[in-house]
Amino acid sequence: MIGHVGSAAAIETHSASLFFFGDRVYKVKKPVDLGFLDFRTEEGRAAACRREVELNRRLAPDVYLGVAQMTDPDGQVCEHLVVMRRMPPHRRLRACLERGEDVHVALERIADELASLHDASPPPGPMESVATRDAIRRLWCDGFDSMRPHVGTLLGATDQQRIEELVLRFLAGRAPLFEQRIRDGAVRDGHGDLQAEDIFLLDDGPRVLDCLEFDDTLRWGDVLGDAAFLAMDLERFGRPELARLFLDAFGQRSGIPWPPALEHHYVAYRAHVRAKVGVIRASQGAGSTAEVDRLQALCRRHLEAARVRAVLVGGLPGTGKTTLSRRLAERVDAVVLRSDELRRRHPEAGRYAPTTTDEVYADLLAEAEHHLAHGRHVVLDATWSAPEHRRLARTVADRVAADVVEIECVAPAGMTVERIRHRLAAGVDLSEATPEVAEQMARRFGPWPEAERVRTDLAPEDSTRSALLAFG
Repeated sequence: MIGHVGSAAAIETHSASLFFFGDRVYKVKKPVDLGFLDFRTEEGRAAACRREVELNRRLAPDVYLGVAQMTDPDGQVCEHLVVMRRMPPHRRLRACLERGEDVHVALERIADELASLHDASPPPGPMESVATRDAIRRLWCDGFDSMRPHVGTLLGATDQQRIEELVLRFLAGRAPLFEQRIRDGAVRDGHGDLQAEDIFLLDDGPRVLDCLEFDDTLRWGDVLGDAAFLAMDLERFGRPELARLFLDAFGQRSGIPWPPALEHHYVAYRAHVRAKVGVIRASQGAGSTAEVDRLQALCRRHLEAARVRAVLVGGLPGTGKTTLSRRLAERVDAVVLRSDELRRRHPEAGRYAPTTTDEVYADLLAEAEHHLAHGRHVVLDATWSAPEHRRLARTVADRVAADVVEIECVAPAGMTVERIRHRLAAGVDLSEATPEVAEQMARRFGPWPEAERVRTDLAPEDSTRSALLAFG
């Protein structure tokens, strides 16, 4: 039961007036043209009211009661109103968070309801275009354009410049990722504005209100982008662990996996949207620059985390490259590509010939480029003894706007020989290098000043920790 009766009140927004009487709320659209919406005509306002009720009934059917008519003294219809049940303000998700209530079950329920909303979406048809890389870039750039006049006053110039650089670099190399998301069926009609302020946790379950109804192109999009709004809000209110819980629950329910970099990108975008609104409000004297600063910091933090990386883990045989590669990949959720695996595809007699080695590295980097373009970190486990192969790796990474991290594994010679002999005796590893082959490789190993040297004669966790410092 909702059953909340409160005193009369009124609230003004930029596009509507809301009147609270007893257990009802009446929402009147203002006759304004804000560019992104146009309510100047009575017919337009009536249509907007009907659309608001229709769309919001998807998640809160018992809250949006319908559209009422207002008549003038002559009995002619002069206005339309959205009629809603009045929600208890103390049951807002934000209020529950501030009181420290346990909202785990509610967030899992919201994740399920959001996924069900996406499941019920009609086919996107031409709406697929809203989720392309170029469309996402336009949204970011429109926001940057609107914020640029406030750089140096309401916005820090350094933060804003770094945010723009990170966004454009991520998007530059990720067209295949966004195309894959469209093919995977990730483009759905969603909520579009999932904020903790508009979610109410009632005894019989959550009610999600106030979807974005005035522009379908802003409501349609990647399901991850829809969920990312609430994740961003939860983090904004100091609860990153709840953001993680919500996204994990949504991911399990949606059935459309995503790379972590894309998650960070969409959370950053939602922070950017809120920061943009905050700048507008602050410029009108109605908002706090401190809140804008917090949103900008949240946005930048996620964009830094979204940087896609190609990690070259090299070194002589027996230096622990494979062990370190696997442990590092587990920590950063990366794909591991191993030269020894690709080398096995070649005839045994010529596996270590120079031409074969060149082919192995070419194949290794071709696979890496595919994963990097799709937003996945890649750990490349190979010797990397030749400077020309490293230069090629940097060229490939640059082509898909990925950062390169270079790590050289080192260990005492006696330890590496013992490891090689043990590995060959066990016969369980793909590497066929013998101590003699390792000695030949050592003579050909070119200087690698760009690499961070990581000792692998330490405890595995200590070596991994050193590698993570290089990862950044």
